[in-house]
Amino acid sequence: MDKSNPTTHHKALQINLDSQKYGTFAEIGGGQEVVRWFFKVGGAAGTVAKSISAYDMTVSDAIYGPTERYVCQERLLKMLDHEYDLLIDRLQVKRGKSTHFFVFADTVTIQGYQQRIDCHGWLGVRFQNEPMAKCNDIIIHVRFLEQDRLQQQETLGILGVNLIYAAFYYNQDPALLIESLMDNIAPGKIEVDLIEATGPLFNGFDLRLLNLQLIVSGLSQVILFTPTGKTAQPSDLLYKKAILIERGRFEPVTNLNMEMMEVARAKFLQEPEIAEVPKIELMEITTRNLLSDGGTIDKENFIQRIDLLCALKQHVLISNYAEFYEISTYLSRFTKNLIGLVLGIPLLEELFNEKYYSYVEGGILEAMGRLFKRKIKLYVYPTFDQQTNQLITADNLQIKGPIKHIYNYLLETNQVVPLHPLRPPPKSFSPKEVAEYIKKGDPKWKEFVPVRAVEIIQEKKYFGYSQEVSSSH
Repeated sequence: MDKSNPTTHHKALQINLDSQKYGTFAEIGGGQEVVRWFFKVGGAAGTVAKSISAYDMTVSDAIYGPTERYVCQERLLKMLDHEYDLLIDRLQVKRGKSTHFFVFADTVTIQGYQQRIDCHGWLGVRFQNEPMAKCNDIIIHVRFLEQDRLQQQETLGILGVNLIYAAFYYNQDPALLIESLMDNIAPGKIEVDLIEATGPLFNGFDLRLLNLQLIVSGLSQVILFTPTGKTAQPSDLLYKKAILIERGRFEPVTNLNMEMMEVARAKFLQEPEIAEVPKIELMEITTRNLLSDGGTIDKENFIQRIDLLCALKQHVLISNYAEFYEISTYLSRFTKNLIGLVLGIPLLEELFNEKYYSYVEGGILEAMGRLFKRKIKLYVYPTFDQQTNQLITADNLQIKGPIKHIYNYLLETNQVVPLHPLRPPPKSFSPKEVAEYIKKGDPKWKEFVPVRAVEIIQEKKYFGYSQEVSSSH
C-alpha cells in the first residue's frame, strides 16, 4: 500500500468510519491523548468500545496485577492481555464474525510538576487483521526528547494514532510501517529504540531487520541485541552498569576481536571503583561499517554479523554514531559508572587525527572534551608495524602535532590504558583479508576465526563461503 502521508485527523477518522474496527483504549501516565483523537474527529461510537485510564496504583494493580515498575514492557503486556480478553469475552458472540477487534495500550512517564529526567514509555496495539483471526501485536518503546509536558502529550497522541493506523494499513510493509510512526511528528521530538511485531501476520518478518529499520528511518540512533539475538530496550540492560565496549566491523568476527575484549576485560575488572558494580560487555558496529559499496546497508550481511556475535554469547550494539564521543554520550544516559572503550592502534590514531573533526565547531579539542568529561577509559590493543618490524603500543605510539600533549596527559593519568596481548599479534593480518579468503575459498581464513563462527559460516554459507576450497594456497 502506498503511503499518502495522511494527517492525524484523517487517520483517526478513517478508522472511526471503518465499521469493522472496534476496540479498547487503555492509557496510563500521559493522559488519554490517543483516544482523544478518535473522540475529537467524530464517529468514535463506531470504534471505541471502552476507554480506561487507571492512575491510582492500587486501582491499577487490582485491574492488571502488580509489576516491579509501572512503565515497562511487562506492564504493557498485562494491559493488552487483560483488555483483549475482556473485549473478546464480552463481544465475540455479538459481533465477532464481522469485526477486527483491537486493543491499544500505553504506559508512559512524562514531565510533571517535578522535573523528570527520563521521559519514556511503552506503546502497543493487539489486533485482528480479519474477523475471528488470531491476534497480532506491535509493541514499541519511545523516548521523549522534548521537555515540555503539553508537547509530550501532543506527541504521544499522534504517535498512538500512527501506531494503530500502521497496524491495520501498513502491516505487510516493514519500512512503511516504521516510517509512518513519525507522520506529523517533527524531527527531534522522540526516538523509538525498540519494536516488536508478533503473531501470525508477522511470521515472515525478521525482527532484527525490523529494528535495523528504526535506524535507517531515523527513529533511533541505537539498537541493542542480547546474546539470544533478541532486541532489548537499552536502558533495561545498561542502567547503572559499568560498560566495556569494543567497536569493529566483525565481518566476520575474528580471534583477534575476541582476544582484544578478553585482555581489556582483565584490565577493566581491576578498576577498584567498579568492583561492586554490575558490568556488561558490548560489541558495537556503526552503520557506516554496514554500508555496501552502493551506499546502502547490506541487510543480509548485517544478519550474518549479528548471528556470529550472538553465537559467541556477545551483546551487540548497532549505532548511527561515527565518533567515540557520540557513543560515550549516549551510554552516559544510562550510567554514571566507568565506560571502557576497547580499540586497536589504527583506530586510536584516527581518534587523535584532527582531520576527522572538521565538522565539530571546536574541532578535536571539543571532541576530546566531550569524550573525556565522563568516566571514560580507552583500552588500547597493540599492533605490529610491518615497516619498522616493531610492536606499536599505546606507550610508544607517536602522535603527531600539538595534540600529542593531550595524548601524553591521558596516558599519564591512566585514561589511555595500554593492553598486553596474550600472544604476539599477527605480523600480517587484516580483517578485510579474512573476508576475501572466505569468498575465494581459501581455507586460511579458518586460522583467524573462532571455531564456533567457522562452523556457522560453513553451515550457513555466510560471507560468500563456498564449499569448493581452493588448493592454490
